[in-house]
Amino acid sequence: MTQLTGGSPRAARRHPLIAVAMVLPLAITLAVVIGGVDAVVTQASSVAGLLGR
Repeated sequence: MTQLTGGSPRAARRHPLIAVAMVLPLAITLAVVIGGVDAVVTQASSVAGLLGR
């Protein structure tokens, strides 16, 4: 049977926390460079205001 993912069989069963640990630094870097942090803070404060907190 052939693999569709093209990777090793072990990579297909990677723990979700390992995947998050691999992606999180890149995501944070991109958010800071692009300015996405301000957008997230603005949205979070808007939602908190709607919830009355």
